[in-house]
Amino acid sequence: MLIERSGLIVWITDLKPARNLERYGTVHYTSRKLLYVVMYVHKERLEDTIRTLQKLPYVKKVERSYRNEIKTEYDSNIPDKTRFYSL
Repeated sequence: MLIERSGLIVWITDLKPARNLERYGTVHYTSRKLLYVVMYVHKERLEDTIRTLQKLPYVKKVERSYRNEIKTEYDSNIPDKTRFYSL
């Protein structure tokens, strides 16, 4: 059984307390230079987790990732134009 997850980008002010974000979801990447964390949380608890994260003192902003909503299956109904450009 696969659990539906959603991505969050959490902008932080300091890296040390950002280690505590593990208790809210799975931390995928931490940027030391730009000070943000990419993490995944359960889709059912997304809104509650966002509200909780925004209350933390070291969090500037929380953004949702729209990667799940982007179409990744493409149609091949477009005619191939490579024969027009051959030499």
